[in-house]
Amino acid sequence: MKDLFELIEKEVEIDHNYVVELRRYFHKYPEVSKKEFLTAQKIEEELKKIGLEPKRVGETGVFATIKGNSEGKTIVLRADIDALPLIEKHECSYKSVNEGVMHACGHDAHAASLLGAARILVKFKDIIKGEIRLVFQQAEEIGYGGRIFVDNGYLDGANRTFGIHVMSSLEAGKIAIVPGPNNASVDWFKITVKGIQAHVSTPHLGVDALYIASQIVVSIQALVSRLSSPMDNVLIGIGKLNAGTAYNIVAGEAVLEGTLRCLTNEIRKKKIEEIMLVAKNVAKMYGGDVEFEWKDFTSPLINDYDSSLEAQGVATKLFGAKNVITVKEPSLGGDDFAEFIKCVPGVYAYVGSGNEKRPETVVAHHNEMFDIDEDSLKVSVLMYVGYSIDFLNN
Repeated sequence: MKDLFELIEKEVEIDHNYVVELRRYFHKYPEVSKKEFLTAQKIEEELKKIGLEPKRVGETGVFATIKGNSEGKTIVLRADIDALPLIEKHECSYKSVNEGVMHACGHDAHAASLLGAARILVKFKDIIKGEIRLVFQQAEEIGYGGRIFVDNGYLDGANRTFGIHVMSSLEAGKIAIVPGPNNASVDWFKITVKGIQAHVSTPHLGVDALYIASQIVVSIQALVSRLSSPMDNVLIGIGKLNAGTAYNIVAGEAVLEGTLRCLTNEIRKKKIEEIMLVAKNVAKMYGGDVEFEWKDFTSPLINDYDSSLEAQGVATKLFGAKNVITVKEPSLGGDDFAEFIKCVPGVYAYVGSGNEKRPETVVAHHNEMFDIDEDSLKVSVLMYVGYSIDFLNN
């Protein structure tokens, strides 16, 4: 396997400029969630060049299969492809030409890396046992695309799933592969408070929906500070509150929107129930009522233990133990690769893309200056290829 890895490394070096140019193309022509039409078309074109037969999944997802020389196990490789509604401020030759849309989270790098990996895997298919499924997933940013692939059976019968995400806070050349919870679940909720309008001089003749909503905002924070263990990593955030029609009218309705983030499904279920109970009881106390809307954007992303150890072993062979991070704090940001791991055991790896000499590569994700050190693309391609072959052939 050592000799094979050396051959793979040479192929990655040979193809590096191709992957860089692809990544810059995707960066220059970004498309937001569920609108990735040209992105999907470009991916299909590149897959056809290497003899694959891509299939459109939904309107903008892309799927293809690489068959090895004999029957065996199946691994699913995933890259997300959507950009963000953001105005890019970083001046570069590949700056976004689509006003108000930007690849500020690295999905351009993910798509390019998986295409680069596909080229190499096709070259080595005669020594591969089993099957590799390539998933170019749309609409990760809105928690949509993952379930499209899962619900339509594209993971059925698979034995492993694997994905990567660039990480600006980690130095390029390093990779983090951590068993257990890595990313939080993401739930969106809307609470509509129903009250009764009245003149502000006679509040007792109405039911103040604004006051009730403000009390709900304060009260549900106690679900984190007083009804959760400090070790549970629970976040409840209220980002929006609209109420009232005039300064001198008791508000008849108030609408608040927020998010719940948890690292386990058990805590998630409990906190959803508690939020609803607190909101109902606070509203009832002041004579009002509430209505709820919930959207389940993604489950918590929990790396499978065995898959993580497998991937750590491959990464250590490829990059050396000093460059493989096996312990890191989980993020309360979400990623719907969680739905893949929930369906088929798998692992999500974080590839360092930061370079202190280039400030734009170490800013936070979703920042208008975001960029990557493109040497990180080599790590991503190597991991896609190396883990696939190692898992299928051993």
